[in-house]
Formats: sequence, structure tokens, C-alpha cells
Amino acid sequence: MAAAMGTYIRACAHKSSPLYQTTIRCLSISSSAQQKDGWLNKLLVRKIEPTKESHSRMLSDKEVIFELQTHNLKPGTADAYLKNYEEYAKGIADRQMNLELAGSWTVGVGDQDQCLHLWKYDGGYASIDRARKIFADDPDLSALIKDRNVFLRQRSNQFLLSFSFWPLPSSREGGNIYEIRSYFLKPGTMIEWGNNWARAIHFRQTNNEAFGGFFSQVGRLYNVHHIWCYRSLEARRCAREAAWRVPGWDECVAHTVPLMDQLDAAILVPTLFSPTQ
Repeated sequence: MAAAMGTYIRACAHKSSPLYQTTIRCLSISSSAQQKDGWLNKLLVRKIEPTKESHSRMLSDKEVIFELQTHNLKPGTADAYLKNYEEYAKGIADRQMNLELAGSWTVGVGDQDQCLHLWKYDGGYASIDRARKIFADDPDLSALIKDRNVFLRQRSNQFLLSFSFWPLPSSREGGNIYEIRSYFLKPGTMIEWGNNWARAIHFRQTNNEAFGGFFSQVGRLYNVHHIWCYRSLEARRCAREAAWRVPGWDECVAHTVPLMDQLDAAILVPTLFSPTQ
């Protein structure tokens, strides 16, 4: 064994020898692979230990449920639709339903002829059950819903919980635009997402731009919505570029990108009756 090793060393001592050249190539490939693995490791999903707790209990500590309504309108019906919806929102405010409108928007950039409405239920699913009964029994609200349907070409809704590390939505002064970024995650990655964004949200707190962060409970699952508030599109550009200059933001992005199947974004404009402007 020692004699064979001595022969190998003597053969490698000559740079022109085939054995030397082969050894150098192997070392080069090994070094390159290590560098590649280091880069890939930044993108790999970090392991999360199994848990007996539900995702909703681990990610949210609030007894508040949000409903996000998405309405796609028939072209040319926006004015009549918004007038109807304003009456509908006022009707709900006049009733004891533990339900309030948190935000109402039309889409400025994204799917055109689309409106989004964010409702907040205090009291958990029991409040939703009571509200459903009121909707069914109240002739005025039922009539408004029926009249509204003629303006729609498609509609959907989701029940959401707010991430515990995001602020709860609160009203803003007028003149803002909003951005909703909707992430469609791979099943089983919600805890991983929450772990990363619990850190990432601290990089995006400048100018009070974080409006709300939610994850779906009923409706399309493994769906996350982040809503941001900006003074303008230019302010949005500056805020997003500033985040990349903060140490740690790039790492959070590197770890969350592999968790996604799809990402949609839209710029939203508050309706005249939206509580947040």
C-alpha cells in the first residue's frame, strides 16, 4: 500500500504526466461543485420540524377572520355596480353583525373591470354563521345582492387569517395606491413561508407601507395575500429598491422563491366609500 502511494506521488510530481492532469481536473470539478452547492444551498427550502399544531394556530394569534371578495364586472357596469355596493356596505354598517368593511378597491393595473373588497369579522366563525343567517333573512340586503349579480361575469371569495407578525389593517389618509401580491404556495410550505416572512416584514416597515398579510382558510388553500400601501407608483419603486439594500432581505427572498407555484400582483385604487384611502 505504501509503495503504491509512493509511486502515485512520484507520478504526480511531473506536471506533464497524464495522472497529474487527471488529478487537477478532479480537484477543479470538486471545487466547482462545492461552489455550485453553496449557491444552490441558498435557494434550498429549509427543513421545518413536524408539529402537531395546526398551521393557523401557529401563524395567527387573532380571533378575527377576514373575507376577501373578488368581483369581475361586465365592461361598462362599474358605476352602477359601485353604487349598489356602497348601499350594501352602508346596510351592513347599520346592522349588528360584528362585520365591517376594512378596504374596498378597483383594480388599476392587473385584471381590468375587477373590484376587491376586504371584510373583517370579529368573533371568529360564529360571527360568520350569524351574518349568513342575517343575509338570508334580510329582504333589503338580499335584494341588493340580487341586483348586484347582473353586473358580474365572475365572483369568488375566501376566508383568511391575518399573519400574527403583520399589522392588522388600519385606515390610511387619502391619496394612496395599494398593491396586492398573491402567492400560491406549494402544499406543506406555509410554516416555512411564515418563518421567513416573520423576519422579512421588518425590512419593509418604512413609511408604514405594510397594510395587511393574510393566508387562506376556506376557498383556494395555500394562498397568501400581502397588501402594501404607497403614496404613488414612484414611492413603490423606491421602497422596493430600498429593501434590496438592507442586509438580510436577499436571503429571505432566496428562501421563499422555491416555496411558490405562482405569483400575481395588482395595483389597487380605493373606492370612494372605502374606509382606507
